[in-house]
Amino acid sequence: MCGIVGYIGEQEATPILVEGLKKLEYRGYDSAGVALYNDGNMDIFKIVGKLENLEGLTDKEKPKGTIGIGHTRWATHGKPSTPNSHPHTSTNGKFTVVHNGIIENYMQLKEELKAKGYEFKSETDTEVVPNLIQDNYDGDLEEAVRKTIEMLKGAYALVVLSTEEPEKLVTVREDSPLIIGLGEGEYFVASDIPAILKHTDEVYILDDGEMAVITRNGVELSTVTGNNVDKDVFKVDWDPGMAEKGGFDHFMLKEIHEQPEALRRSIAGRLNGDSVHFDNVNLTAKELEKYNKVYIIACGTAYYSGVVGKYAIEKLARIPVEVDVASEFRYREPLVDEKTLVIAVSQSGETADTLASLREARDRGAHVIAICNTVGSSIAREADDIIYLNAGPEIAVASTKAYITMLMCFYMLSIYLGKTKGLLEDDDSKKLISDLKRLPEQVEDIIENSTGTIKDLAKEYAKYEDAFYIGRLIDYAVALEGQLKLKEISYIHAEAYPAGELKHGPLALIEEGIPVVAVATQRSVIDKTLSNVKEVKARGGAVTGVVFEGEEDIEDLDYRIEIPGTSEILSAILAVVPLQLLSYYVAVQRGYDVDQPRNLAKSVTVE
Repeated sequence: MCGIVGYIGEQEATPILVEGLKKLEYRGYDSAGVALYNDGNMDIFKIVGKLENLEGLTDKEKPKGTIGIGHTRWATHGKPSTPNSHPHTSTNGKFTVVHNGIIENYMQLKEELKAKGYEFKSETDTEVVPNLIQDNYDGDLEEAVRKTIEMLKGAYALVVLSTEEPEKLVTVREDSPLIIGLGEGEYFVASDIPAILKHTDEVYILDDGEMAVITRNGVELSTVTGNNVDKDVFKVDWDPGMAEKGGFDHFMLKEIHEQPEALRRSIAGRLNGDSVHFDNVNLTAKELEKYNKVYIIACGTAYYSGVVGKYAIEKLARIPVEVDVASEFRYREPLVDEKTLVIAVSQSGETADTLASLREARDRGAHVIAICNTVGSSIAREADDIIYLNAGPEIAVASTKAYITMLMCFYMLSIYLGKTKGLLEDDDSKKLISDLKRLPEQVEDIIENSTGTIKDLAKEYAKYEDAFYIGRLIDYAVALEGQLKLKEISYIHAEAYPAGELKHGPLALIEEGIPVVAVATQRSVIDKTLSNVKEVKARGGAVTGVVFEGEEDIEDLDYRIEIPGTSEILSAILAVVPLQLLSYYVAVQRGYDVDQPRNLAKSVTVE
């Protein structure tokens, strides 16, 4: 997520805006900018890179003004560059906007505006907004914003500043956070509380579909449809250190809680009835006919997302899939040629081994699709096609929301391939897409309803130095990710096995009390998994089952964690959430640094 700040009052706005952006650095960004109204002019300063670059620019230029807006950008549409940085201004220069979120229908709106003579300087979706406001303006800024909002599809937090009505800020929220800080004769806008906590501890928290008009005289709240809103003031009682993480103890926990929003961003604009659309993937049925094999190449968590991808692609698109660790793929002379489709997965888009493997595959004639989170990254640039996660920046080393959006992208890609090849019936794809759309809300339910049980379970697991995870089919793929999370932040030795492999060696390690997590969501093999659970129990292991709500065939569990029902093939997104929470609370129980585990880095850019 990007960072938004705004100020109106009697103080010089620039230091307040830059300071607020610094407090939002944890959100991640690739560029930053501010806009200030001063004596009839709109002065805009923006630059690529760290905030010290913006601070140096404003220190040099010394902009004046007591009303302004600022932004840190995490690229989603268009590479990191000064023209793509926020704030964005209308063609006539009179309307300036900062924006978090994604405007799904921006291309259609952009073409319509171009036809009217509007000019665009950036590649972003945001730039349509100030131009729409210009087009809709007829002497009333608030009304122009309302008309513009009616035309937008997607998620957004917007703050608008105009030379036409310079003594006000107009803000609106839809599926992207926005707050208003209340001071003495001054007011603050931000995407999160840390940006304004130094100045006030009283805020309005806007809800979806609400907007505010802010002047030096106060704040007028309403719905986007024009109804007045009465809202209680929220009194912030966080200490500054905790506030930097949005009230969470660790970034990892915050990012677990952000997963529903990340999933919504990932599917935004891509699901339509019974089909999937990607802006940057355009494979035809004829092109797909020539591919006789798919390789998925990745490292770590991204690799485990690829294991889920293998099951989904093989089931829905009926293409053989091999999942390969990138550091092995690049050295083993893989059997790749022009009949091979390669999918390279990396959160950062800069993972050294994955990038090298991508280049190896392309040199051998393969067509490469990249799945990554960072716009303009090396992997995104060098792939033939790109699917962005749209997860927003992830700070904790242990990946959560990037992983879960990787799964979402694999599911959408599998449906896309199946439909394009003519193998997936409309009714089947419609059902899968319907279930995909329900997943964000279901993840919210899991976090809300299972956290208490998992905290209690973590107290027991924290006592052990070994743990095991088992599952079959997609459940085994989930087990792989679960054991990785536990080992990398709690330092407990953890291993995952296909449940049927227990009797081929691992069962020798099961003894009294040893924690064993059994993921059991696949109905076709539920009886087999039950037999494996009984084998563990017979040797004294303490079994935690992750099962669908109402599942009666898996019994004799020491702990039971239920997840909402969905299509079995999609279960990985739901089943992994309890395992993330379990790893987090075990690490906390053992007293370790959750966000920065020893010896690990967020992005591995060296071999």
